[in-house]
Amino acid sequence: MGILVTEETQRAEVEEFRQMLLSCAAVQRRKDGGGFDEKRNNFSKFDTELVVDRLVCVTSGVSYLGIAIVNQLLSRGYSVRVVVDNEENVEKLREMEDSGYTTGLRNSSTEVAMANLSDVDGLAEASGGCSTVFHTAAFVDPPDSPKNMVDIEVKACENAIKACGISPSVRNRVLTSSLLACIWQDDEHLEDDSPCLIDHRCWSNESLCINKKVKKPISSILLPNAYSIIHQSLRFAVWYAFGKLRAESAAFEIAKRTGLKLATICAGLITGRDFCIKNPTATIAYLKGVGEMYSRGLLATVDIDWLAKAHVSVFEGMKKSATGRYICFDRVVDGEDGIRRLARETGVDMDHRVT
Repeated sequence: MGILVTEETQRAEVEEFRQMLLSCAAVQRRKDGGGFDEKRNNFSKFDTELVVDRLVCVTSGVSYLGIAIVNQLLSRGYSVRVVVDNEENVEKLREMEDSGYTTGLRNSSTEVAMANLSDVDGLAEASGGCSTVFHTAAFVDPPDSPKNMVDIEVKACENAIKACGISPSVRNRVLTSSLLACIWQDDEHLEDDSPCLIDHRCWSNESLCINKKVKKPISSILLPNAYSIIHQSLRFAVWYAFGKLRAESAAFEIAKRTGLKLATICAGLITGRDFCIKNPTATIAYLKGVGEMYSRGLLATVDIDWLAKAHVSVFEGMKKSATGRYICFDRVVDGEDGIRRLARETGVDMDHRVT
């Protein structure tokens, strides 16, 4: 059974939506000669249905994952609006394009919008005319403290999804979460070194994330810049996991209230070309508690390109029935060779065995 409407009604609805698109402003779009310059009311040149189906928005567009998702979307023929915080990040995009790190940013399928993740109205304006919003990360540079990181992560996620509810064109949202939002559970009843079964129904325990007891530390693991990844104290807080957990939970709560279709991707440690250099904050934060993750068979990684493809695949699945949580990884670090390989990939100096 379906709902039939007259051609006149259909034309009226299309015209109404076109006018809504024309009202969206503050969108920066590349001119044919290159460079990012502000240009308003460009949507009239697009076929309305093409805009609805093919124009998508990616927040934190200069992040390691954000750029990878943009590249994947462009390679599949989508038009992409890249959201950045400021002019400095616009310049970063130029530099990435000039260095060959990004592909396709100098074509008519790419737009750039400036919007701060603390500004709901600005985010709604930036996503106007897009059918789907990819929200990848709340920050690029390290915050002042781990607790601030949690607050930034959660608030930015809440703002992004609220903005989706304001923008009439946005139907779907894809949120990047973390496998860490699944694995830190109350498992004291399990024998030490017992493997854990984790799936999309598993949620980390908030109290454990705040006050985690070390069971399997790895000694003497330092990055070249002397940041300590593993602390030898008996207890520590896995703030990165806590932030991702709270942000994902908040997103589902808001999506349920507003009726927005939401899918989250709980990714393992992101690896790939120069990942420890291009994504240092998240890498350092993820590896806190690595000893216990390794001993339980939960230290999983995912290549950046594989993860970007997964985001696009989930997005395309949302056109039908895909929704909810998805766990994404392509390798579980297993055995001494595996941990040493990870050490080489991260640039970690590991001279001792896993204890």
